[in-house]
Amino acid sequence: MRIVIAGGHGQIALRLERLLSSGGHEVAGLIRRPEQAADLRDAGAEPVVLDLESASVEEVAAVLEGADAAVFAAGAGPGSGADRKDTVDRGAAVLFADAAERAGVRRYVVVSSMGADARRPGDEIFDAYLRAKGAADDDIRSRPNLEWTILRPGSLTNDAGTGLVRLGAHTGGGPVPRDDVAAVLAELLDTPATAGLTLELISGSIPVSVAVKDVAGN
Repeated sequence: MRIVIAGGHGQIALRLERLLSSGGHEVAGLIRRPEQAADLRDAGAEPVVLDLESASVEEVAAVLEGADAAVFAAGAGPGSGADRKDTVDRGAAVLFADAAERAGVRRYVVVSSMGADARRPGDEIFDAYLRAKGAADDDIRSRPNLEWTILRPGSLTNDAGTGLVRLGAHTGGGPVPRDDVAAVLAELLDTPATAGLTLELISGSIPVSVAVKDVAGN
């Protein structure tokens, strides 16, 4: 498959690029800064410099043309304010979905967050982040032209992945290594029967491939 990843220099995205490229897939990652390109090449991905906060739908669709799947893994990141939570975590996800539809890419996988809720109350930056993620998820789920899967990990850690997870509509809170999030994303991309599912993810006791097959069977 050819897979295009928004937020290609993110911690989860770089892990996913390594997994996908080592599995024989062709991977492109969207990045904002040219100096990030070497890290993507090291991960086996083609870097594409394109800022989703300023790009047009047509520009993004041109990158997505001919792709088999799109993964939205971008985020405003730590230290950003509420405005950028909206423009990146919501706005860029919607733009990327618009572009996927324009390019005829149906498979669309989103890295969201546990607790994402467009109606979440509160004035903290984290509240704004979860509102932005929730609004993006709502928008994606309203699109019949996309075969979407939304993944909502728990608290992300840089611990070494175990390959053992808990994956389901409701898992309860908990930590999960970024390694295991990337492994689940790769498995979701290989499992089109997970389209239409919003899934929570934390560390657990079930091998990644089995966990994904289990939810696909539901």
